[in-house]
Amino acid sequence: MVMRWRSPFDRRGASSLGCLFSLLVFVGALYYGVNIGELFFRYYRLLDEMQSQAQLAPSLDDGTIRRRIQAAAQDIGVPPEAQQIRIVRRASPREIVIETQYSETVDLPLFNHTFNFHPKATQPL
Repeated sequence: MVMRWRSPFDRRGASSLGCLFSLLVFVGALYYGVNIGELFFRYYRLLDEMQSQAQLAPSLDDGTIRRRIQAAAQDIGVPPEAQQIRIVRRASPREIVIETQYSETVDLPLFNHTFNFHPKATQPL
């Protein structure tokens, strides 16, 4: 039986460089995704608070709603401009509209972008 001599550098299959590149791409996507996802997570938390207050609107006055949303916005960590809440009660159709707008900037390597958010909650009264 003849045995073939193998060098330690003679490997079969994918190279370790390909695996390293795939891992680098995965870690990069995860890093960008977490930083950008954090903005949208805060946006949806604020929107959820606005919708909750809109549901309670028939029994609350506008000042109380505004204070509650501003306190929640401060806890969530959105920019101060998001605390400028606009509350409108319409007579026809009977509904309440709660809205605000703000922007947040993401500064990441190779990616700088400003995201504009406009959360709005509408609920019949």
